[in-house]
Amino acid sequence: MNRLLVTGGAGFIGSNFIRYILRKYPDLRIANLDALTYAGNLENLRDIEKDPRYSFVHGNICNPDDVAKAMAGCDSMINFAAETHVDRSIHEAGAFVDTDVRGTFVLLEAAKKYKIERFLHISTDEVYGSIEVGSFKETDTLNPSSPYSASKAGGELLAHSYFVTYRLPVLITRSANNFGPYQYPEKLIPLFVTNAIDNKPLPLYGDGKNVRDWLYVEDQVEALDLVLQKGILGEIYNIGAGNEEMNITVTKETLKLLGKPESLIRSVKDRPGHDRRYSVATEKIHALGWKPRHSFQEGLEKTVQWYAENEAWWRAVKEKQAAYQEWYKKHYG
Repeated sequence: MNRLLVTGGAGFIGSNFIRYILRKYPDLRIANLDALTYAGNLENLRDIEKDPRYSFVHGNICNPDDVAKAMAGCDSMINFAAETHVDRSIHEAGAFVDTDVRGTFVLLEAAKKYKIERFLHISTDEVYGSIEVGSFKETDTLNPSSPYSASKAGGELLAHSYFVTYRLPVLITRSANNFGPYQYPEKLIPLFVTNAIDNKPLPLYGDGKNVRDWLYVEDQVEALDLVLQKGILGEIYNIGAGNEEMNITVTKETLKLLGKPESLIRSVKDRPGHDRRYSVATEKIHALGWKPRHSFQEGLEKTVQWYAENEAWWRAVKEKQAAYQEWYKKHYG
């Protein structure tokens, strides 16, 4: 692998992945294709933007010309580009289908044309739906609950079909809830950390007892690197940390770390189709040689510290977010 295409590299996980890869592989070059929609932010990569091994291409994965420009000269790729926020998918499902399904199709077609040697497609544990007890295995039936998870399921099924039909060298990962530095502050942990810093309410859905497996982003990118390098083509790998916590527990721990009162918690009406619990079996990724290095508490402490030390970053992001919310309210009510 000499030149790697990263799509969606200006987003949360993508930017952390690029930084990690440049640090680990001194001879590897990276092309980053990103449309810079609301969650794409070049500030996430400001520290490496002048690295001669890194190049940025402003473009959309739904545009074949943009994809061709970015993919030229690359031998491998990893697809982070996606619409990912469940709440937005409830109100703007079409954008999720466009990016997560059609965008994946455009990438697959280009990868076939340019003879990409390894194509790693990033999916989510949400494609399985909710599970009361036990954990989902990679062979279990997909049962997505939201337009977001359904579009992600569609994209990865399309990717797998290109392996079966065309022998395109596809790999797929289904990851647990990521958290860490540079995460867009509409997700639970960065939203609650930044709201708490400003002594603003923390809007917690329902009774707060929904359970998620919390995967620190540094552990995630290490797992993705391993799958990209050593994963068996055509295979799917769950990536989970075994850090299952209820949302109310995450909220209280966040407040505790910031020295803020629990009176900031505000219970709000639950969102439609809110899955109760996600959990994935991880024997397969462990057998490949990966295990997480961070406990939930360690990851949360590092995350809280990062947001506390990088107020300029998240305040600028939240200003843009507020402007979008005003626009959306004006046009859609």
